[in-house]
Amino acid sequence: MSILHVVRLPCHQHQVHYHHQADFIIDEHTLFEIGGAGKTKKQIKSLDASYLALDNIEVGHHHTIPLWMFGLLY
Repeated sequence: MSILHVVRLPCHQHQVHYHHQADFIIDEHTLFEIGGAGKTKKQIKSLDASYLALDNIEVGHHHTIPLWMFGLLY
């Protein structure tokens, strides 16, 4: 699943924009960074309401969401 695909999923009801510190921001509040299973929160740790959407993981925890779960929104 590409970043563009994930960004387009919630667009019908929310404003989605690219962000300079994360991959994108929804409704000027919630930030998402997309990466592989080894990606850390280092890039977005100082940002409130930020989440990692990671590929190749089955279960999320804290602010980590499996990338495949975005497919359930489609």
